[in-house]
Amino acid sequence: MSEPLALSIGQQFELERMSRAIDATGDPQTLRGLAKQLLQAWHSQKAATQWIMRQHLGAPAQVASSLALDPASLDALKPTPKPGLMDVL
Repeated sequence: MSEPLALSIGQQFELERMSRAIDATGDPQTLRGLAKQLLQAWHSQKAATQWIMRQHLGAPAQVASSLALDPASLDALKPTPKPGLMDVL
C-alpha cells in the first residue's frame, strides 16, 4: 500500500504564508492578480506532472491529462493487488 501524498514542511509554510497574504488583501484588483498567478502556477504544475507521468510511466497523453493533479487518481495506474494471507487476518 502506498503512502498518501503529503506537503513538505516548506510547502505547508508557503501555503500558510500565501493564505495569510490573501486574507490580508482587501483590494479586488490585487486579489484577481493573485488568483491569476495561482491559476498559472497550478496549470504549470499540472503540465509538469503530466510530462513526468508520460516519461516515467509511459502513460498516453490522454490518460495523463485525465488524471490531472488528483493524487487519488494515481492509484488507477497501479495494478490491483490480489488479497493475501495478511489481508484476511
